[in-house]
Amino acid sequence: MSQLEGIIKSIKPVDPGLLARAQARLDSLTKPPGSLGRLEELAKQVVGLTGELSPKVWPKLVVTFAADHGVVREGVSAFPQEVTPQMVLNFLAGGAGINVLARHVGAEVWVVDVGVAHDFGRVEGLIDRKLAPGTENMAAGPAMSRELAEKSILVGVEMADKAAAQGFRALATGEMGIGNTTPASAIAAVFTGVKVEEVTGRGTGLDERGLEAKVAVIERALELNRPDPADPLDVLAKVGGLEIGAIAGLCLGGAAARIPVVVDGFISTAGALIAAKLCPDLSDYLVAAHRSVEVGHLAMLQEMGLKPLMDLDFRLGEGTGAAMGLSLVEAAVKILTEMATFESAGVSNKE
Repeated sequence: MSQLEGIIKSIKPVDPGLLARAQARLDSLTKPPGSLGRLEELAKQVVGLTGELSPKVWPKLVVTFAADHGVVREGVSAFPQEVTPQMVLNFLAGGAGINVLARHVGAEVWVVDVGVAHDFGRVEGLIDRKLAPGTENMAAGPAMSRELAEKSILVGVEMADKAAAQGFRALATGEMGIGNTTPASAIAAVFTGVKVEEVTGRGTGLDERGLEAKVAVIERALELNRPDPADPLDVLAKVGGLEIGAIAGLCLGGAAARIPVVVDGFISTAGALIAAKLCPDLSDYLVAAHRSVEVGHLAMLQEMGLKPLMDLDFRLGEGTGAAMGLSLVEAAVKILTEMATFESAGVSNKE
């Protein structure tokens, strides 16, 4: 059995009995049943996935994986590839959107180079797990080998293991990679069966002509590579990205450690979808932070049976939406564990 197979096998369905006990606790709190809506659903989910009736979801961590994509040579991005390393340095300096929002919700940020086409040398704070200087051009052949795809997943697993060992109790996914909405759209089309044009958006700001060209590039890549939707590793290898694979691994590793994983937007959801196709029980361990403006996002969430917590018109990535989602996860658990019951507060319940 390979390391990846062992991780997948270790992820078990949640215990329905534990969910029932969480529901009984929620119904005993000083409020009408269900009156806190999604927060109550979220609290119950966290109980189920952690296996604890009084879970802790702090300290919190956002893991932002960075990688480049050979398909940018096809003109699928309004921004040049040089922006990827520039933004990595911005993350490390604390100046990006994810840094601001992570500070706001009290989360740490790890930045992981899994495949940036730039030699950073030694940079304080950067976690170097570079597997290759980006993927190949998926419009001309497979984005990467099957072996490299699996290695990218294991980088994410390693980060989840490392986080768990350091005591983090909630994880969030983030990414950076110019051109990465293109592989994410391809993954969405493969697994959902929705037409490419219906899951492909403007990414960093393409005009109408650029969007049409991007759709054509993805269609060409799918026709050339013929990724097999029954084989998630094949899909990742042929039309995916190194950071997308690492996100899949973080989702799997978090679930194996029974730690909630809050999934960010379009790119992160493509990684989560790869992971969910590898492990059918995974969706119970994932929290969809928000609905992205990117048109293919909802189709992927629906494929996994996930309902986003928020709709804030985000489309930045980096882990920004997931950081906000971490705050809601913490709020849900605090309602479950800190709110008084009718009995303890001496408040009359309904007849």
